[in-house]
Amino acid sequence: MTTNDPSDLEPIKPERAQELYLDHKASECREVTIQSHKYRTNHFVRWCKENGIDNLNEVSGRDLHEFRLWREEDGDLNKVSLETQMCTLRVFLKYCGSIEAVTPNLYDKLLIPQLSREEGQQDTMLEPDRAEEILSHLSRYHYASKEHVLFALLWETGMRIGAARSLDVRDVESEDECLDLVHRPETETNLKNGQGGERLVAVSRELLELLENYIEDTRIEITDDHDRSPLLSTHRGRISRPSMRRIVYTLTAPCYLDKSCPDCNDGSTKKCPEAVNPHAIRRGSITHFLTRDVPVEIVSDRMDVSRKVIDKHYDQRSEEVKVEQRRRYLDNI
Repeated sequence: MTTNDPSDLEPIKPERAQELYLDHKASECREVTIQSHKYRTNHFVRWCKENGIDNLNEVSGRDLHEFRLWREEDGDLNKVSLETQMCTLRVFLKYCGSIEAVTPNLYDKLLIPQLSREEGQQDTMLEPDRAEEILSHLSRYHYASKEHVLFALLWETGMRIGAARSLDVRDVESEDECLDLVHRPETETNLKNGQGGERLVAVSRELLELLENYIEDTRIEITDDHDRSPLLSTHRGRISRPSMRRIVYTLTAPCYLDKSCPDCNDGSTKKCPEAVNPHAIRRGSITHFLTRDVPVEIVSDRMDVSRKVIDKHYDQRSEEVKVEQRRRYLDNI
């Protein structure tokens, strides 16, 4: 039976708890996600060491408040970055509660910064582990559905929803394993940067097989008003942008994966505040590629976005991640 009695806890060093947590994450996440969690929890482990906390059992709600204030000042973090780091720490503490390292409800005492709508939308990105959870769920329960295809396209390619909407069946080039993005304003599918946004986008074998299965088995056979065969089709023709956004909001809401979801348990039809918009998937995808050491020039060409814009609006890597990447690069010279 779960208990909040500190005497029932098993002594453990913060470093060891972090090791167990990362080992646990390794069973369900990719390496890049594990590294992100490591970088973020490193600060808490460092704070514990600096404050003489050798046993995680001793951490209290007051300690968590002091850590939050220290981290905000120590890292000179904005509210968005602070929220991201505190959310990861909250997940870590919840895991620690499950292994009797801290009291089970300690994670609830960590206060997460509340962002305004403008603050949240400006830098919000879909985290890799969350994207992987959604893809795993779709692959298992809704394989080759329109929702699965849309989400997989947006995450793997980082394209805008306008680009995804513009795709026709003929634009899936199976032999060359790529997608052909074409600016077709005369038939109402523009690319944001016009002909300058036209490009071939390489895709993985896994995504290609998904697209082929979707086209063969589940795609609604229909042409649009211009006698084109849209890849993402509905019974009325080509999917609309509002419909694409609604799908993204649905898939990224925690309740879609049967997780706690504020304001969604009452059957309300309004958008869950924890759901993200399509641009957050694009931002997360771009950051994910950069974190995997894909050169920024390649990301720029693939996602049709300048390096300057990437640096200013899309790259959400922490300074710790960037330093570690530079170190690995220099070590290989």
